[in-house]
Amino acid sequence: MKKLLLASATLALTAGGAFADEVKLGISLGFTGPLESMSPAMAQGAELAMKEVSDSGKFMGGATVVGVRGDSTCIDSAAASATVEKLITADGVKGIVGGMCSGETVASLQNVAMPKGIVMISPSATSPALSSLEDNGLFFRTSPSDARQSEVMTDIIMEHGIKSVALTYTNNDYGKGLADSFAAAFEAKGGKVTINTAHDDGKPDYSAEVGSLASAGGEALVIAGYVDQGGSGILRGALDTGAFSTFVFPDGMVGGKLETDFGKEVNGSFGQMPSSEGEGKDKFLALATAAGFDGTGVYSGEAYDAASLILLSMAAANSTDPAVYKGKVMDIANAPGEKILPGELGKALDLIAAGQDIDYQGATSVELIGAGESAGTFREIEIKDDKIETVKYR
Repeated sequence: MKKLLLASATLALTAGGAFADEVKLGISLGFTGPLESMSPAMAQGAELAMKEVSDSGKFMGGATVVGVRGDSTCIDSAAASATVEKLITADGVKGIVGGMCSGETVASLQNVAMPKGIVMISPSATSPALSSLEDNGLFFRTSPSDARQSEVMTDIIMEHGIKSVALTYTNNDYGKGLADSFAAAFEAKGGKVTINTAHDDGKPDYSAEVGSLASAGGEALVIAGYVDQGGSGILRGALDTGAFSTFVFPDGMVGGKLETDFGKEVNGSFGQMPSSEGEGKDKFLALATAAGFDGTGVYSGEAYDAASLILLSMAAANSTDPAVYKGKVMDIANAPGEKILPGELGKALDLIAAGQDIDYQGATSVELIGAGESAGTFREIEIKDDKIETVKYR
C-alpha cells in the first residue's frame, strides 16, 4: 500500500521558505539535431500539463508553473550538459523533462543533474543501459526500454514471415543499445541478422554503408536510426540502388519525414513506436487539438506524462525540493489510488490535498517498474497508401 499522500499546499514550505509564486520546470530536448522535427510537439505536450496545473489554481498555494526550454541537440553530450547546467543554475528549475536521446541524457544526468540533486524524467531516452544506471533515485522515464522494443520488433518481423534481416544503427548509445538488444532477441527466436553495423549521422553520402548492407543480404533492412539524419540517408541509398524493398522502422524513424520524403516508396514497410490507446490517449489528443498542436507526435504524450508526474509528486511531497519529492514519483505513477487521466490534474491535486491516493495513468497508461521506467505499450505501424497507419497496439 502507498502511504497516505499528505499535502496542504497553502501551508507548505520548501527547504528555502514559503512557496514561490512561480515554479519552473526545464524542458531539455533536441530542438536542433537529428530529431528536431519531433521536439516541438514533445515540448508542447509537457507545457500542456504545466498549463493545466497552473490554471487549476490548486498547485502549491496557487503557484504558476513555467516551462523553460533548453536545446540538448539530442547528440552532443557537452551541449546537453551545458543546457541542463543553465536550466538549473541560471533559470532555477526544480525538475527537468528530458533528456531526449539516450547518450546526452546519461551525460547530463551524471555530469549535472545528479551532483545538483535535480529530478529528470525523460519521455524518450530508451537505452537499456539506463535501467541499471546509478541515479540516486533522481531519474525516471515514461518511455519503455529498448530491450522491450526489441522483443516487440522481433515478434512483428516474425509475423511478417521474415527470417533474415540486415541491421544498421546510428552510432550512439540509443542506436547500439537498440541494435544489440534486437539482434539478441531476433536470433533467440530463430532469426538471422546478416550484418549489424553502425552508421554515422551527418554524412552527405551513404553508398559505402548501403553497399555493405546489400552484400550481406536479408529479406528486410532494419534501420535503427534517426529520420531527420543518417537513417534517411541510409533509406534513400537503399531505395535508389534497389538493395532492399522492405524496411523495418523503430521509433527514431517513425515521423512525418517518412511520409513526406519517401511516401509510396516505402509502402508495405512497417515498424513500431512506444504509444498507447484507450481513454487516456483519446483525452490527451483532444486536449492537444484544443491547444493547437498535434498530439499524435512521437513521445508527445510521454512528455505530458513526465511533466505531470513531476508536478503531482511535488504536491504529494508538499515540496518543490527534488530531494523530497523524488520519493513520491513511484507512488503517484502506480496503484493503488484513483485513476487520473489527462485533463484531470486539478482533480488529482484535490485528492492529494485530501490525503487520498492517486494512480496516474495519463496519456500513455503510465506504470513505472524497476527503478522507474515505463512497462510500455507499443503502436505497430505500416506504411500504406503513402501514409503511416496504425495496425494495432501491443
